[in-house]
Amino acid sequence: MEAVKTNVLGTDNVLTGAIEMGVKKVICLSTDKAAYPINAMGISKAMMEKVFIAKSKTVDPKRTLICGTRYGNVMASRGSVIPLFVEQIKSGQPLTVTDPNMTRFLMSLEEAVELVVYAFQNAETGDIMVKKAPASTIGDLAQAVKEIFNADNEIKIIGTRHGEKLYETLLTKEEHVVALDMGSFFRVPADKRDLNYDKYFVEGNRRLQEAEDYNSHNTERLNIEEIKEKLLKLDYIQKELKNWEENK
Repeated sequence: MEAVKTNVLGTDNVLTGAIEMGVKKVICLSTDKAAYPINAMGISKAMMEKVFIAKSKTVDPKRTLICGTRYGNVMASRGSVIPLFVEQIKSGQPLTVTDPNMTRFLMSLEEAVELVVYAFQNAETGDIMVKKAPASTIGDLAQAVKEIFNADNEIKIIGTRHGEKLYETLLTKEEHVVALDMGSFFRVPADKRDLNYDKYFVEGNRRLQEAEDYNSHNTERLNIEEIKEKLLKLDYIQKELKNWEENK
C-alpha cells in the first residue's frame, strides 16, 4: 500500500495541487521498472505514468504542462550494486553476482539530471522522455570494480533472486514504435486517439509485429575498460578509491 500511496495517490495529489496553483511545468520521474513491471514498485510506477498522462489531458498545457521521464538505475545510488561491491572489497568478502550475464543500464546522476532538464526544455504535455544509455553485464561490472581497486576478491555467483529481471526495458515495443528519436533521447508522445474504437479494429499497424523493445540487452554494451572509464568519473568512486589507498 505504501507504493500505491506514494506513486499513485501521491502523484495525483501533487498534480492536482500544481494545477490549482498554476505551476507552469511538472516533470514526473519514472523508472525502467515501469516497463513490463513484475513487482509492486514497478506496477505502481507504471500506474503513476498513467495518472500523469491522464491528468495532462485535463488542463491547458499553456497553463500547466505535465510530462515525465523514465530512466534506469543511477550508478552508486543508495541500494545499488556498485556500493555493495565496494563494501565487499573493503571487507575482504566475495563479490556476490546473481547472474553474470544479467545486464543493466549505466547512468550517472548528472545524466539523470540532464534528462530532466531536457524534458523541461523539449517535452510536450503527456510525453514520456527517455535518455539513451549504455549497459553492461553484472559480471563485467563486478570485474571492473575489482580492477579499479586492484582487488583480488572472488566473484561468487549466487543465482537470480525472486523478482529480478535478466535485463531492464526503457521502452516497450509498443512505445518504441511510436517514439520519436531525438538523437540522445526518445520522446514517447501521449496517445491522443479519440474514443471511437471501432476504426482501430480495421486499421492496424504492421510495424508493431516487427518492433522490439529498447532494453539493456540490445543497447550499446560497454566492455570492462569502458565501464572502468565511466565509473572513474563518479565522485563516489574517487572518494572510496582515495580512502582505500590511504588505508592499505
